[in-house]
Amino acid sequence: MLSFSVLTDAQLRPTEKKTEPKPEQTSMPKTPAPASFQAKYEGGMFGFDKRETGTLKFDDINERLVFFGKSQKEMFSIPYKSMLVVYPQSRSVRSTTGTVVSAIPLPGAILGGLIREKRRYLVINYDDPDVNAKGVVNFKLSNKELLSAVIDTLGKKAELTQRGSAYYRPKEKS
Repeated sequence: MLSFSVLTDAQLRPTEKKTEPKPEQTSMPKTPAPASFQAKYEGGMFGFDKRETGTLKFDDINERLVFFGKSQKEMFSIPYKSMLVVYPQSRSVRSTTGTVVSAIPLPGAILGGLIREKRRYLVINYDDPDVNAKGVVNFKLSNKELLSAVIDTLGKKAELTQRGSAYYRPKEKS
Protein backbone atom coordinates (compact mmCIF):
# COMPACT_ATOMS: atom_id res chain seq x y z
CA MET A 1 0.00 0.00 0.00
CA LEU A 2 1.32 3.46 -0.93
CA SER A 3 1.47 6.32 1.52
CA PHE A 4 0.70 9.91 0.46
CA SER A 5 1.87 11.58 3.64
CA VAL A 6 4.60 13.41 1.72
CA LEU A 7 2.00 15.40 -0.19
CA THR A 8 -0.08 16.30 2.85
CA ASP A 9 2.90 17.47 4.89
CA ALA A 10 4.05 20.04 2.33
CA GLN A 11 3.83 23.65 3.39
CA LEU A 12 2.52 26.34 1.12
CA ARG A 13 4.74 29.33 0.52
CA PRO A 14 3.11 32.76 0.21
CA THR A 15 3.55 34.33 -3.20
CA GLU A 16 6.12 37.06 -3.32
CA LYS A 17 5.05 40.45 -4.54
CA LYS A 18 7.32 41.90 -7.17
CA THR A 19 8.31 45.31 -5.89
CA GLU A 20 10.84 46.44 -8.44
CA PRO A 21 11.70 45.05 -11.88
CA LYS A 22 15.20 43.67 -12.32
CA PRO A 23 17.59 46.02 -14.13
CA GLU A 24 18.25 43.56 -16.93
CA GLN A 25 14.50 43.33 -17.70
CA THR A 26 13.96 47.04 -18.26
CA SER A 27 15.46 49.04 -21.07
CA MET A 28 17.01 51.90 -19.15
CA PRO A 29 18.18 54.68 -21.41
CA LYS A 30 21.77 55.67 -20.88
CA THR A 31 21.02 59.35 -21.32
CA PRO A 32 18.04 61.33 -20.03
CA ALA A 33 15.59 62.83 -22.50
CA PRO A 34 16.44 66.29 -23.85
CA ALA A 35 14.50 69.24 -22.43
CA SER A 36 12.84 69.72 -25.84
CA PHE A 37 12.63 67.53 -28.94
CA GLN A 38 10.87 67.24 -32.30
CA ALA A 39 7.57 65.32 -32.35
CA LYS A 40 4.59 65.00 -34.63
CA TYR A 41 1.22 65.39 -32.93
CA GLU A 42 -1.02 62.62 -34.27
CA GLY A 43 -4.24 63.43 -32.40
CA GLY A 44 -6.13 62.82 -29.19
CA MET A 45 -6.29 66.20 -27.49
CA PHE A 46 -9.78 67.70 -27.26
CA GLY A 47 -10.12 70.65 -29.65
CA PHE A 48 -6.98 69.88 -31.70
CA ASP A 49 -7.81 67.62 -34.63
CA LYS A 50 -5.07 68.57 -37.12
CA ARG A 51 -1.82 66.62 -37.21
CA GLU A 52 1.14 68.91 -36.83
CA THR A 53 4.90 68.68 -36.50
CA GLY A 54 6.29 70.68 -33.61
CA THR A 55 8.28 70.50 -30.39
CA LEU A 56 7.54 68.80 -27.08
CA LYS A 57 9.08 70.43 -24.02
CA PHE A 58 9.29 69.44 -20.38
CA ASP A 59 8.09 72.41 -18.30
CA ASP A 60 9.33 71.33 -14.88
CA ILE A 61 8.52 74.64 -13.20
CA ASN A 62 4.81 74.27 -13.99
CA GLU A 63 4.96 70.43 -13.90
CA ARG A 64 3.61 69.77 -17.39
CA LEU A 65 4.50 68.55 -20.88
CA VAL A 66 3.96 71.28 -23.49
CA PHE A 67 3.46 70.93 -27.27
CA PHE A 68 4.55 73.87 -29.43
CA GLY A 69 3.37 73.96 -33.07
CA LYS A 70 5.31 74.98 -36.18
CA SER A 71 5.11 78.67 -35.25
CA GLN A 72 6.60 77.86 -31.81
CA LYS A 73 3.35 78.97 -30.14
CA GLU A 74 2.08 76.81 -27.31
CA MET A 75 -0.80 74.69 -28.61
CA PHE A 76 -1.61 72.69 -25.46
CA SER A 77 -0.09 71.12 -22.38
CA ILE A 78 -0.68 68.06 -20.24
CA PRO A 79 -0.01 68.41 -16.50
CA TYR A 80 2.12 65.62 -15.04
CA LYS A 81 -0.58 64.98 -12.39
CA SER A 82 -3.19 64.37 -15.14
CA MET A 83 -1.18 61.58 -16.77
CA LEU A 84 -2.58 58.11 -16.11
CA VAL A 85 -0.50 55.90 -18.41
CA VAL A 86 2.56 56.64 -20.57
CA TYR A 87 3.76 53.94 -22.96
CA PRO A 88 5.53 53.31 -26.28
CA GLN A 89 3.84 51.91 -29.35
CA SER A 90 5.36 50.95 -32.66
CA ARG A 91 3.78 50.11 -35.98
CA SER A 92 5.44 48.47 -38.93
CA VAL A 93 4.09 50.08 -42.10
CA ARG A 94 4.97 49.92 -45.76
CA SER A 95 7.20 52.89 -46.54
CA THR A 96 6.56 55.33 -49.37
CA THR A 97 9.36 53.66 -51.33
CA GLY A 98 7.68 50.30 -50.84
CA THR A 99 4.39 51.69 -52.15
CA VAL A 100 6.09 53.10 -55.27
CA VAL A 101 8.07 49.90 -55.92
CA SER A 102 4.92 47.78 -55.52
CA ALA A 103 3.41 49.54 -58.56
CA ILE A 104 6.06 47.91 -60.78
CA PRO A 105 4.74 44.67 -62.30
CA LEU A 106 5.71 41.28 -60.82
CA PRO A 107 9.13 41.99 -59.16
CA GLY A 108 7.86 45.23 -57.65
CA ALA A 109 4.75 43.60 -56.27
CA ILE A 110 6.94 41.15 -54.37
CA LEU A 111 9.62 43.61 -53.22
CA GLY A 112 7.21 46.43 -52.42
CA GLY A 113 5.64 44.44 -49.62
CA LEU A 114 9.04 43.78 -48.07
CA ILE A 115 10.11 47.43 -47.77
CA ARG A 116 8.76 48.41 -44.36
CA GLU A 117 9.60 50.97 -41.70
CA LYS A 118 8.86 51.18 -37.99
CA ARG A 119 7.04 54.19 -36.70
CA ARG A 120 7.40 54.89 -32.99
CA TYR A 121 4.77 56.65 -30.91
CA LEU A 122 4.59 58.15 -27.45
CA VAL A 123 1.10 57.41 -26.12
CA ILE A 124 -0.25 59.30 -23.10
CA ASN A 125 -3.54 58.45 -21.42
CA TYR A 126 -4.64 61.45 -19.38
CA ASP A 127 -7.50 62.74 -17.29
CA ASP A 128 -8.36 66.24 -18.58
CA PRO A 129 -9.38 68.38 -15.60
CA ASP A 130 -10.73 71.17 -17.85
CA VAL A 131 -13.50 69.08 -19.41
CA ASN A 132 -13.79 66.26 -16.86
CA ALA A 133 -13.00 63.61 -19.48
CA LYS A 134 -10.28 61.08 -20.20
CA GLY A 135 -8.33 60.99 -23.45
CA VAL A 136 -5.39 59.47 -25.28
CA VAL A 137 -2.87 61.66 -27.10
CA ASN A 138 -0.26 60.33 -29.56
CA PHE A 139 3.06 61.78 -30.69
CA LYS A 140 5.31 60.28 -33.37
CA LEU A 141 8.99 60.38 -32.39
CA SER A 142 12.02 59.90 -34.60
CA ASN A 143 13.77 56.89 -33.04
CA LYS A 144 13.64 54.16 -30.42
CA GLU A 145 16.33 55.64 -28.16
CA LEU A 146 14.57 59.02 -27.93
CA LEU A 147 11.22 57.32 -27.27
CA SER A 148 12.69 55.18 -24.50
CA ALA A 149 14.42 58.16 -22.88
CA VAL A 150 11.27 60.34 -23.07
CA ILE A 151 9.02 57.67 -21.53
CA ASP A 152 11.47 57.02 -18.72
CA THR A 153 11.94 60.73 -17.98
CA LEU A 154 8.22 61.49 -18.22
CA GLY A 155 7.31 58.55 -15.99
CA LYS A 156 9.68 59.75 -13.29
CA LYS A 157 8.64 63.41 -13.52
CA ALA A 158 4.95 62.48 -13.35
CA GLU A 159 5.69 60.16 -10.40
CA LEU A 160 4.22 57.13 -12.17
CA THR A 161 4.88 53.45 -11.40
CA GLN A 162 6.85 51.43 -13.93
CA ARG A 163 5.49 48.23 -15.49
CA GLY A 164 7.79 46.89 -18.20
CA SER A 165 8.39 49.68 -20.70
CA ALA A 166 5.28 51.62 -19.59
CA TYR A 167 4.47 53.84 -16.62
CA TYR A 168 1.06 54.11 -14.92
CA ARG A 169 -0.65 55.84 -12.02
CA PRO A 170 -2.07 53.21 -9.63
CA LYS A 171 -5.69 53.60 -8.55
CA GLU A 172 -6.15 55.22 -5.19
CA LYS A 173 -7.47 52.73 -2.66
CA SER A 174 -10.49 53.87 -0.70
